[in-house]
Amino acid sequence: MTLLMRLAGAIDRLNAFVGNWVSWLILVSILVSAGNAIIRKAFDMSSNAWLELQWYLYGGAFLLAAAYTLKQNEHIRIDIVYGLFSRRVQHWIDLFGHIFFLMPFAVLMSVYLVPYVSRSVRSGEMSTNAGGLIIWPAKALLLAGFLLLALQGVSEIIKKIAVMRGHMDDPNPFVSAHEQAKLEAEALADEVRG
Repeated sequence: MTLLMRLAGAIDRLNAFVGNWVSWLILVSILVSAGNAIIRKAFDMSSNAWLELQWYLYGGAFLLAAAYTLKQNEHIRIDIVYGLFSRRVQHWIDLFGHIFFLMPFAVLMSVYLVPYVSRSVRSGEMSTNAGGLIIWPAKALLLAGFLLLALQGVSEIIKKIAVMRGHMDDPNPFVSAHEQAKLEAEALADEVRG
């Protein structure tokens, strides 16, 4: 189990690094968007390349941060239903979901995207828009995003099994929306009193 925990830790560090790094792509996307809008309005000039660059940056941030989002336990789930169960049942739900839904989807997408990206790179595929960018970097972002998501899925499965076996503490103890609201109200009341 120690070797698997080290593997999970390495995957977590990789996705934390990527997730923190790609958050800057949102800022760059905003700056490119603002610059493009200013130039278009002020000088009546526009470029499809700048517009497509915005899409690439935003898409890259979204795709590459998906694994980081899973690592941080910020992915979407139905907390109203999830919160009805004990933490042990929640662990089983998470493990089942990771093994039977997340992993097949992420692995299948990765397998299908390899030839898709490869063909695009070999052909030097370009945008059909006048003055547009090359397409393969956007397709490569798809592949990278799903590969990182598959790796993070492996890490989450390892950690979930370790938690269920008592080899590690729960890194993401679940707090229901009701409990979270109660904690926030108590913190606010303490702040007002102080």
